Amino acid sequence: MTLLLLIRHAVTDATGSRLTGQRRGFSLSEAGVAQASALAERLRPIPLAALWSSSLERCVETARIVGDGRRLDIRTFPELMDVDYGRWSGRSLRPLYRTTLWRRLQAAPSNVRFPEGETLSEVQGRSLPVLLEAADRYRGKIVAVVTHADVIRLALAHFAGMHVDHFQRLTVSPASVSAVSLGDRVPRILRTNDTGSLDDLLARHAAAKQTPKRTRPAGSA
Repeated sequence: MTLLLLIRHAVTDATGSRLTGQRRGFSLSEAGVAQASALAERLRPIPLAALWSSSLERCVETARIVGDGRRLDIRTFPELMDVDYGRWSGRSLRPLYRTTLWRRLQAAPSNVRFPEGETLSEVQGRSLPVLLEAADRYRGKIVAVVTHADVIRLALAHFAGMHVDHFQRLTVSPASVSAVSLGDRVPRILRTNDTGSLDDLLARHAAAKQTPKRTRPAGSA
């Protein structure tokens, strides 16, 4: 069995406010560097056989901090990149909440194609083979994969046998770790959204009280 650690990148200045998607030029903020450093310390006792990453800067930067001192080459994969939001890429989230497409996205995300972009099923279809390749190549070992919130949520949904329409029931916070054991038997999800802290729960609870009718966006990664 391979232990696959699915790691969401740490925060940038745009995390949670804009759909950065596959646009480049979004590096970790000062807070993000601190998050990634704390994550690296949490992972320090774990012997990683490989460190794979989305090819976008925010993931590569997180992976470099996690891999510091480990003598591991970081392999990057475009298939692990964030969702291609098409014409929505780079837009602020708040105006999108009022669109008809956003309401469709909350009700039945599997039926939505982002304007001139991807569907979530396509994202799942391109990213899962890379994760399965990692599990096959490093059997019996531990592999860390640094990628994006929706890529991780779609992977967890697949391993849990959930329909894509239900993937938004899962939460994946910045610099969190979700762990899946993969091999000859059924997948075992051992951890989800592990941040090593409860601070994110308090922040989400406070935000939910202020905006009780807002659904958490798909893909503010």
